[in-house]
Amino acid sequence: MNRRLSAAGTALTAALALGALAPVAHAAPALATPAATAAATCSQDYLPLPDPSCTPGALNPSVTQATIGSTICVSGWTATIRPSTTYTNRLKAQGIIAYGYSDTLMSDYEEDHFIPLELGGSPTSPLNLWPEPRYTTDSSGGTSYTKDGVENKLKTAVCNGTVALADAQNAIASDWTTALSSLGLG
Repeated sequence: MNRRLSAAGTALTAALALGALAPVAHAAPALATPAATAAATCSQDYLPLPDPSCTPGALNPSVTQATIGSTICVSGWTATIRPSTTYTNRLKAQGIIAYGYSDTLMSDYEEDHFIPLELGGSPTSPLNLWPEPRYTTDSSGGTSYTKDGVENKLKTAVCNGTVALADAQNAIASDWTTALSSLGLG
């Protein structure tokens, strides 16, 4: 599928390589109310991936190849930057509406960091957060739990020096379902 390397993906790939996707604020940006986003504005056509026009991904500028030893490769580091559930639940509610999901039960979705915190994704940018279904959305059988496993394997590969941070970020932003195989890890 590798839809991230088309149209929006080319820009994302270039931005990842240049470090251009880097919201620096950890404070919660102002959010629209759910009523203001009543019509579906994001497409479900990309599932199990997010719509690249709504969720292209964003990076944490504090995480670079040079800083992984003091950031992502430190056990428990992501807990120090993870946003509150108050913040992410507001985004999740808005995202469920924006994606036009017929199932609106909040517990059926994980407010997912598209580029995960353990790979240097922005903790708070709405460009990096989306309501990822916990259930299978296509014939691959993958779920948000499957993506979590991919994220952990990529982080391990980065921290072991097997894969460069930018390569892992690019692979997961291109298509998390093929990220491991594209890097020769699975």
